[in-house]
Amino acid sequence: MKFVLLESRGGNYMVAIQNIAWLRTGENGQTNVGMVGGSPLLVTGSIEEVAAKVMEG
Repeated sequence: MKFVLLESRGGNYMVAIQNIAWLRTGENGQTNVGMVGGSPLLVTGSIEEVAAKVMEG
């Protein structure tokens, strides 16, 4: 199982890559990360930056 660290303004998330379902542009330069079976996470960074982190993981 591979994990990726996603930073948020309220704290950081260590997310299992296979649980990420989608990415959507959020407010103020943030990105919504859809999680399989859960609520989306609001993380810092553009959709391209978040996608690059996920692909590196």
